[in-house]
Amino acid sequence: MKSIVVYESKYGSTERYAKWIGEELSCRVSNISEVSLEELLTYDNIVFGGWLHAGTIKGLKKISDNIEKFKNKNLTVFYVGLSIIDNTDNKEYKEIKEKNFKDMKDINTFYLRGAFNYQKLNFVDKIMMTIFKFILKKQKEEEM
Repeated sequence: MKSIVVYESKYGSTERYAKWIGEELSCRVSNISEVSLEELLTYDNIVFGGWLHAGTIKGLKKISDNIEKFKNKNLTVFYVGLSIIDNTDNKEYKEIKEKNFKDMKDINTFYLRGAFNYQKLNFVDKIMMTIFKFILKKQKEEEM
């Protein structure tokens, strides 16, 4: 059975996970932008990894828009973010599932923690983090 790990990564954590998984499976690892849908469908086992942004798993659209074509595939999705999602009762976990997997059934999904390096952030992300920092500073500890 042919296997592939495809991913979309912004700052490198998702790519690092994808490469580790690919090493363990001894299979091809590729950025999803470098693999056509037709080529992807030639694989039996597909592991996709994407990064979270505002609850959306980046890069998953190529698969979710064509989910009917993946019905006979063993599809696993992992997604990477900075939140602490430690169980399925978590509100954020439920929102992510609803937003990204509502039409995708019988898919193994896993959440993995990403890394944070302020120096690697682009200008827009640095501004967003600065605003977030000010919002947090204004909140009372019991509201956090």
